[in-house]
Amino acid sequence: MSDARLALTLCITKNRAGSETDVKALEQMYEALGFKSTVRRNLPAKGFWEELEKFREAMDQMKDPVSCCFVVLMAHGEEGILQGVDDNTIQLEELFAMLTNKNCRALRGKPKVFIVQACRGDQKDSGEVVQPKETGETVLLSKEQPPKLPTYTDALHVFATVEGYLAYRHENDGSFFIQTLVDVFTNMKGHILDLLTEVTRRMADAELMQGGKPRKVNPEVQSTLRKLLYLQ
Repeated sequence: MSDARLALTLCITKNRAGSETDVKALEQMYEALGFKSTVRRNLPAKGFWEELEKFREAMDQMKDPVSCCFVVLMAHGEEGILQGVDDNTIQLEELFAMLTNKNCRALRGKPKVFIVQACRGDQKDSGEVVQPKETGETVLLSKEQPPKLPTYTDALHVFATVEGYLAYRHENDGSFFIQTLVDVFTNMKGHILDLLTEVTRRMADAELMQGGKPRKVNPEVQSTLRKLLYLQ
């Protein structure tokens, strides 16, 4: 992580009260963690793709190497879809694909962290009462190192909620997910998956009120990282 750290935030703030609070918190986090940040607001659906393409091209043209990049996407959405300010939509997979090992030379073998603050459906989780129990898993690891990198390694996709469910945002305080993530990333040390586990714990322990009804929510983490990623 001694080389350049770059961050791109693409955010729809129109008709998304509280989103500017999230942008401000993210900017403070980037500064604390040594990331050079770019923010773009209120893009049409196609603009998400265009701005990410500019970001990728700028990295590929840099003389100095890049250690890591963050891409934060904040908008209204459904499962696999983001909505632009023009009400048109773009597939998240199209955006994820732009920074794969195949499509972005500067980030080949480097951590690519996508953070998505958007709904993934309209379901609402009221929570369930369960008795905790211990579970164990067996993981088999291969000792052989492949001579080539798979296309989709070294990526980390973090969603504000699980598939099919709403993401929550306060009109003054910002989104529960972004605010929790910024607090943990800024004030705690450890590799990023441990930090995200703490984000998940805090969100799962909390209870949100919507329309006078209690709601539960937790993020979802999808990782193909090959190494431990430390931000500080």
